[in-house]
Amino acid sequence: MTTETRPLEDCAERLGHRFRDPAILRCALTHASHSGARGDAPHDYERLEFLGDRVLGLIIAEFLFRHDPQADEGKLALRLNALVRKETCAAVADALDLGAYLFLGESEALSGGRRNTTILANACEAVIAALYLDGGLETAGRFVEREWAEYLAVVDVTAKDAKTALQEWAQARGLPRPVYEEIERSGPDHAPVFHMRAKVEGWPESQGHGASKRSAEQEAAQAFLDKRGRTDGSATP
Repeated sequence: MTTETRPLEDCAERLGHRFRDPAILRCALTHASHSGARGDAPHDYERLEFLGDRVLGLIIAEFLFRHDPQADEGKLALRLNALVRKETCAAVADALDLGAYLFLGESEALSGGRRNTTILANACEAVIAALYLDGGLETAGRFVEREWAEYLAVVDVTAKDAKTALQEWAQARGLPRPVYEEIERSGPDHAPVFHMRAKVEGWPESQGHGASKRSAEQEAAQAFLDKRGRTDGSATP
């Protein structure tokens, strides 16, 4: 298994953007395990990942808002959650072969870091932030609409009501109904972010966040199902 990283110029070409500041792309592709990633200032993708998550959410939310004026908030939230999930981001990163351009520590690379779903998803969000900072929202938007096109086309199939699915999952096992609790609320009053947890008796909780309590609950329920193998009966505590 190789620890070699492909040239950044090749990655920029795949992303469809000529970076004025190539250093920001390198930062977006640098994992904390890489030598020199930590110093006086952050040099890995974690801060960019934070921004990219919000930029992706805004781009997808605006796309859905424009393309389905009849959809209510609940339906839009379900679609949004399906499209910005870590699994979707990782799939996009995999299609772009983003793992080949990651700067990883040797042990991380040898242990399969270039195919790690979490690392790929985080790097994908960081790349979106890099595109946004270097080329603006229009550049990031073009990238997202292009790379998310196949997911946008089938979003109604994938955007299932996770809370209903989780309730059915619990009932099938004779468990009490899931409980949702607010962990915290962050952000300004005009644009709050709700952090919720989903709990089922006897099982580890899962968490989610969103612009409303409902969307945060849906994300927490989806995270719970993803960890438990969804509803296929293969889950174990």
